[in-house]
Amino acid sequence: VLPQRIPEHPGRNVEEVLHAAVADLELEDWEREARMDARRRQLEIPLGQGYDQLSSGQKRRVLLLASLLREPDLLLLDEPTNHLDLETIRWMEEVLLNHRGALLFISHDRAFVRRLGQAVIDLDRGKLTRWDCGYDRYVERKQQALEAEEKQQAVFDRKLAQEEAWIRQGIKARRTRNEGRVRRLQKMREEHRQRRGRTGDARMDLTGGGAVSGHKVISAEGIVASHEGRPLFGPFDCEILRGDRVGILGPNGCGKTTLIRTLLGKIPPEAGSVERGTNLQVAYFDQNREQLDPGATVMENAGDGHEFVTVAGQRRHIISHLKDFLFTSEQAKGPIHNLSGGERNRLLLARLFCRPFNLLVMDEPTNDLDLETLELLEEQLTNFNGTLLLVSHDRDFLDNVVTELLVFEGEGRLRSIVGGYADYEAFRERTAAAPAAPAAPAPARTKGRRPPKERKFLNRERRELESLPAEIEALESEQEAIATAMADPATLREDPDAAERGRRRLAEIEAALTERFARWEELESLRDQLEG
Repeated sequence: VLPQRIPEHPGRNVEEVLHAAVADLELEDWEREARMDARRRQLEIPLGQGYDQLSSGQKRRVLLLASLLREPDLLLLDEPTNHLDLETIRWMEEVLLNHRGALLFISHDRAFVRRLGQAVIDLDRGKLTRWDCGYDRYVERKQQALEAEEKQQAVFDRKLAQEEAWIRQGIKARRTRNEGRVRRLQKMREEHRQRRGRTGDARMDLTGGGAVSGHKVISAEGIVASHEGRPLFGPFDCEILRGDRVGILGPNGCGKTTLIRTLLGKIPPEAGSVERGTNLQVAYFDQNREQLDPGATVMENAGDGHEFVTVAGQRRHIISHLKDFLFTSEQAKGPIHNLSGGERNRLLLARLFCRPFNLLVMDEPTNDLDLETLELLEEQLTNFNGTLLLVSHDRDFLDNVVTELLVFEGEGRLRSIVGGYADYEAFRERTAAAPAAPAAPAPARTKGRRPPKERKFLNRERRELESLPAEIEALESEQEAIATAMADPATLREDPDAAERGRRRLAEIEAALTERFARWEELESLRDQLEG
């Protein structure tokens, strides 16, 4: 078993943790050493290094190798990709694809589930259902099942309402003949009482509620950072403008958090300079949840002890705000040590979003989040009108949210890529396929404004383009219905004002259609220009 919460091994180094994993197995010394040798080469971490000194991702890698050392028939993984960098996730995928035993895993990393899952076991309202298909097909079939269930419950509710009306109309005169019907009604009441509704989706408002920042948010020139003599990055230039959504990508321990802290002014660069814009209000989501006080209740953590908070400019009771993040009143008043990893992440989101901000910094926000909350967070971040700095190893999340990537490529090199993770992968493939060219001398860096970033067709523009045909079709259907009604003399006789209302509405529809057709043409042209 690889648990979700990383266990501690105080006082042990990496090699001792690996040896402890197979200490109870009846193995010959040569067999134990053969297994250790095979896994050591995959570790890329010094065996003598203290386990406590490792990052969260490095600890998880050690623990996974420790689990694989046992060569289990059944491997159970609970959120295995949490805190892992992308290279390690891809390595894990290859290792698990070659694992000869059975694999049962819990994960909200959609790309990981898509790559490994041959079937999905869905836990919904206490019921387990197995879907013998891949993840994408499961999503389609699950949605169809929920729609069918909703229709079935609507039929049931109508039938129950009819029976309730019947019993109130005087059952005494028909008691003998209708005892069976009464029993059926009682059974229907009990079935309705025991029906479990779907857990609501989290609701969050990412308008920020803060002042509008200046156009230039952060400008860095020639910044450098190192750790114990090892270069982390630099010299590096970047300019982040209001509304940018910048993802930061790199292996564990490469310096992503150091880069964020340097850009925010928490630590000074070893060389170079950082200039921050005006009216900045920063909200910081920290992956280790250090902002949460383990000795306080859920509501005390969310509201800093205040009973009322301001969310998107509106004053709300803290419990009402927490209910938007799926916390019950009892949970809100209770301690946080009983919360799962996903609940702690939702609590941290609730804490952040009741403070004004226009610069949102998120360090691994997707860890432990359920898929519904994850997709809602994606939507909110896409529509957020402030600036976003995001560290994440969730490939789908990066593709759906960011418009630019800063990628750590080792030896202090940072590369800027326009687009998301798929764009970076395409760049790597093009680079690997291109013949090596002689290195050209680097142009001298000139002080001043960088060239404008390459424009990308945004996710919200793509969704808007996809929704326009349905909007146009609905308007045209309404236009046809109004015209048909106005041509009917009976309609005008019954409602003399219908003609005037119809003419006004037709004029509004015509204007709306003109606007939507123009927007459709504009988006189509923009997409063709940017994507070909």
